[in-house]
Amino acid sequence: MAADRRPAATGYATAWRWHFYAGLFTAPFLLMLAVTGAIYLFNDELNDRLYPQLRFAPGGDRILPAGDLVAAVRDHYPDATVTRIDMPVTPGRTAMAFVTPAAGGEPFRAFIDPADATVLGDLIYSHTLVGFADRMHGSLLLGEGGDALVELAASWALVLVASGLWLWWPRGRRKGRAFRFDRRRRGRGRWREVHRLVGAYTAVMIVFLIVTGLPWAGFWGDRVLAPASNALGLGYPPELRHHGGGDGKTLLDTLGEAPWALLQAPLPDNGAGADPHAHHHGGALPDTRPAAINRVHRALAERGLAYGYRLSIPAGAGEPYSAYTYPARPQGQRTLHLDGEGKVLLEVGFDDYGAVAKAVEYGVALHMGNYFGGINQGLMLLTCVAIVALVITGVVMWWRRRPPGGLAPPPGGGPERAPLPRRYLLALLITLLALLPLAGASLAVILALDALWRRVQRALASAG
Repeated sequence: MAADRRPAATGYATAWRWHFYAGLFTAPFLLMLAVTGAIYLFNDELNDRLYPQLRFAPGGDRILPAGDLVAAVRDHYPDATVTRIDMPVTPGRTAMAFVTPAAGGEPFRAFIDPADATVLGDLIYSHTLVGFADRMHGSLLLGEGGDALVELAASWALVLVASGLWLWWPRGRRKGRAFRFDRRRRGRGRWREVHRLVGAYTAVMIVFLIVTGLPWAGFWGDRVLAPASNALGLGYPPELRHHGGGDGKTLLDTLGEAPWALLQAPLPDNGAGADPHAHHHGGALPDTRPAAINRVHRALAERGLAYGYRLSIPAGAGEPYSAYTYPARPQGQRTLHLDGEGKVLLEVGFDDYGAVAKAVEYGVALHMGNYFGGINQGLMLLTCVAIVALVITGVVMWWRRRPPGGLAPPPGGGPERAPLPRRYLLALLITLLALLPLAGASLAVILALDALWRRVQRALASAG
């Protein structure tokens, strides 16, 4: 009987039950993340196919200065505010302006032919296929609450993978066929073979996708990893703290997006370049006339950023112009802050990032399929397809095993299915609390409810 208590046998029941319940919770989220992630992997290709009239410039390869393009958009939408302009990444592409209607309508994006400043049209990003996939992937269209749900599901997916590998791990006579498909299986057994092998071959890539996506999560990324790495000098360059304007604004506040490394980096104060004709409660607003934007454009061009940059147009007193590049490989990332005269207030490049920020940026580039181009996209797509296959086969196996109207969790008794010792559960809880606090907190709640339920069951049994 001692052999029945070996670690493999001792933890099998617990691993199966955790795999089952984690799978039930995460399945719909993983299916959504895989499908929307696969769509976003090909965001440029899809947008080019769906909106060629907005994405390609009919005027040729010529590129006018950014100020001329902003002026054209302002003329086309006189009652709206242009908050940002993205210059063409390559000649032959259009520029894209971010526009906020004055009447409080939904912000939209206008596309401009950079050759002659013709406004080609506009669209609302969230109403596009890629925009919908982007928002679903990050927050389920539910804001911060949806972001927390996605993060929780992604964290529990790591438990799902770990418990699945425990169940798959070859033991005894099964070692020889661990990576082979058993063609003798039929029915539910064949579904299990597909599930087992797909999981075994793609587990590493699935974990990679989860780990490289978590830094963008609202709790783990924004409240744990980013503040900790920045405080230790491993995130954005520590010297940026001394350039902050004091209002707490970041690049994310002005551009609506930023490289992960600079999400929480403060904006430098713009002490020059204010428009002497614009005043607001005694404070001079930044100069945002086309001539000032063109001065910024020239300054960026002199530093090698003739195109391909994303430029925020300041709205409040003391705000600088902020421009950054986001190439396929993060080593080429550059961020510059300038005043209205085109003077560079601060420049940050990839080499200035801390170790954690660099690692995250590498991971994000691979996660999004950017780093190695088509090969990278194909590998990430294959992983997304594997996740879909695992969800479908897992649900089919459960549905075929469950009795009508029942949940059919895995059995928990028997000498071969002894429960996992409490010290292992405590170690798992401490690990999750330290590495993934949201998942750890949820596990603590689950264990507390499980203990309470067992007490209720014992009390009912003794009373009966």
